[in-house]
Amino acid sequence: MAAKLLLAAGAAALAGAGLLAVKRPDGPARQSQPLTSRGLPVQDPLNVTFTPLTKPKTAWQGQVSEEAYAVLFEEATERAGTCALLHEKREGTFVCAACYLPLFVNKTKFESGTGWPSFNEPIPGRLGFKTDYKIGYPRTEYHCARCGGHQGHVFDDGPPPTGQRYCNNGVALKFVPKGEALPALRD
Repeated sequence: MAAKLLLAAGAAALAGAGLLAVKRPDGPARQSQPLTSRGLPVQDPLNVTFTPLTKPKTAWQGQVSEEAYAVLFEEATERAGTCALLHEKREGTFVCAACYLPLFVNKTKFESGTGWPSFNEPIPGRLGFKTDYKIGYPRTEYHCARCGGHQGHVFDDGPPPTGQRYCNNGVALKFVPKGEALPALRD
């Protein structure tokens, strides 16, 4: 019972801080399920328990490429059409390029024609969301639920069954082909 109250209090605090759900002007709030909060372990569908990291952004320098650092921790955008993962069609898992948390599986990837890898559904509980106004109007930005690394933006113009397009910066991901072991989560 105390654990449920603690989770509820943590979820309420995150929602109040705008870290858990984003109320979008054109639709319902998006939530990362299950609820995540700093310091509390999260159990996900792949049976990987992870705790969100509190590592400073600057500590990732040297662990990822300069381009990946700019995207993941300075919220830059890679140039469209430049990522090798754009045409990746093998079975496998796409993990965060910083902390290696699995974020997407290949069966949810589709060709959007945008020049960036696109997915119609993340692995549940792996993403956090916030509103981004950098180009003058609100967009829903998503990031890795473990390290906070910026991945991309989600739009409501994707294919069925979700109708969503998670437009991801390719340098923010690493692909692990089916049959290869997923890398250990990196701290």
